[in-house]
Amino acid sequence: MATQIEWTDVTWNPVTGCDRVAAGCDNCYALALARRLKAMGVEKYQADGNPVTSGPGFGVTIHPSALSVPLKWKKPRMVFVNSMSDLFHPKVPISFVRDIFDVIRETPQHTYQILTKRAHRMARVSDRLDWPNNVWMGTSVEDAASLNRIDELREVPATIRFLSCEPLLEALPRMNLEGIGWVIVGGESGPNSRPIEEQWVIDIRDQLIDQNVPFFFKQWGGRTPKQNGRLLNGRTWSQYPTDFPESQEEPLCL
Repeated sequence: MATQIEWTDVTWNPVTGCDRVAAGCDNCYALALARRLKAMGVEKYQADGNPVTSGPGFGVTIHPSALSVPLKWKKPRMVFVNSMSDLFHPKVPISFVRDIFDVIRETPQHTYQILTKRAHRMARVSDRLDWPNNVWMGTSVEDAASLNRIDELREVPATIRFLSCEPLLEALPRMNLEGIGWVIVGGESGPNSRPIEEQWVIDIRDQLIDQNVPFFFKQWGGRTPKQNGRLLNGRTWSQYPTDFPESQEEPLCL
C-alpha cells in the first residue's frame, strides 16, 4: 500500500496502535486507517482477544515478526518508524525499543525517522538507549501547548532532531530552534479537518530562515491530503537536513 507521506520513502510498523494524548490526535489518520486495514483482513489490525485491541484494531501491540523487515532492504531508504503508533508510548516496553534500535544499527544504509508526541517519556528513557547514528528523532508540535516538547527533544542524542508541526492548529511564534535540524509543517486532512491559516505557515517559514533550519511544507490539507496542494507563495518547500541520503526506491508502505 503506497504511502502518501511526502517526506519519507517507506513506513515500518513493528508497533501498531495508540491513544489520544493531545489536541493533535483528535482526527488521527492512523486510527481511521487501522479501521480500514482491519476490514481488509490485515493481520496486524485484527482483534486478538484483548479488549484493548478489539474494535478498530488500534490497541498498542508489538509485532516482533516485523523486526526483520528492514534487513531485507539492500538499497538505502528513508524509513518512517511506526507511522501507525508511537514508539515512546508507555505501553511499548523499553526492551522492544532496544530491539528496534538494534535493527536500525544493523542496517546503516537506511535512515530512520521516529516521531513521537510523548516527548517526556522519550527524554526520560533516552539515557537507557544506545542511539544509532542513522536515527532522526522528531516530536510533534501542533500548538502552543506542545512547545515544551522541543526542550525535551533537545535532550536526545539523535543525529538529527526534527519537528512535525502537523496538523498545525495555531500560530507558533518565537520558537527556540537551537539543536533542531529540520521542521515539517502541514495542515490537517480528512472530513473533519481543522483549518490552517497561511500566516501561521509564513511565520514559521521565516523563523526557520532566520535560524538556518531546513523547511518542508507538506500540505495545506483539506478533505483529502492532496486537495489544496503544497505551494506556499508560489513555491514548493522540500528542504531536508544537509546529510539527507538520496532516495533510490519508490514509495512503499508496509
